[in-house]
Amino acid sequence: MKGQEWYQADEIAAEYDDKRFSRGGRLIDRREKQAVLEALAPLEDKTVLEIACGTGRFTTMLADQGADVVGLDISAAMLQQGRQKAHEAGVDETLEFIRGDAARLPFPDDHFDAVLAMRFFHLADDPQAFLGEMRRVSRERIVFDTFNRYSTRSIYNWALPMGSRLYSKREVEALAETHDLSIVDSQHDFVLPYGLYRITPNALASPLRRIGDVFDALPGVNRLASVSFWTTRID
Repeated sequence: MKGQEWYQADEIAAEYDDKRFSRGGRLIDRREKQAVLEALAPLEDKTVLEIACGTGRFTTMLADQGADVVGLDISAAMLQQGRQKAHEAGVDETLEFIRGDAARLPFPDDHFDAVLAMRFFHLADDPQAFLGEMRRVSRERIVFDTFNRYSTRSIYNWALPMGSRLYSKREVEALAETHDLSIVDSQHDFVLPYGLYRITPNALASPLRRIGDVFDALPGVNRLASVSFWTTRID
């Protein structure tokens, strides 16, 4: 995985949410959570594994919606942030955090109803192997996102601390087909790049988003979307 040392640093974990999901970044957080809930609902009594759960943004939300959740991450510092978040939300009993490697998941085959991976595949050096492990432990569904090859992200990708692996629609379809996964839904969003929202004050973020929505609605523009959310079903 790219940037493992950077990602696991204590100071990165402590500042992670504030740097990415404050100011206009809160809008990104809401949109990602909406996509996850739509992909996994209904959640009551479902067992869900989140790969690279980080600070527990999604795991805490899923547990609050009635799922029995395991969050796995390689960073002890990120997991500590997640445990604190789960405690504050009162979902400790239905949410477990485990430190582990997504390439060697410590679970038996078909162990979870669904597996989730957000903000993960852009760092994966071997996406085939990682998706294979996710496929192995999931009974029904795998949900993930990708950053897109033809998006504005490609312009500033070189300047990011870890860079990003960018995907075309055809590459994702081939990746899913290799593991006998059917793509049952896909959503393509944020023609305007994430970085622009993060530096935008709250008062201007919503108007900026409305401008982005105008572009998103134009025919063929979803090819330029920064991110795609993929919902797959095991065949």
